[in-house]
Amino acid sequence: MRIRELQETLRLTYLERDTARGKDGTFRWLVEEIGELARALRTGDEANLVHEVGDALAWLVSVANLAGVDLEQAAARYASGCPKCGRSPCACPMR
Repeated sequence: MRIRELQETLRLTYLERDTARGKDGTFRWLVEEIGELARALRTGDEANLVHEVGDALAWLVSVANLAGVDLEQAAARYASGCPKCGRSPCACPMR
């Protein structure tokens, strides 16, 4: 599935609910899903990890939809590698 298709599918599926919940409430759900993703990373349960990555992605897309962000445009920043050093792999100093 392409990014644009995912964004449109989730817009059609959840925009009404997300709008009722609002940007702040939807963002809080994203944060909760990131916490669940963190737990899945710690446990190493591969099936749960895939599930939680999918949930976190879906909530990020919902936040983008509410904020009017085109994910294709947002992702384009990384199309040529690292947006800071312009290289792939990234040659920026590790933080």
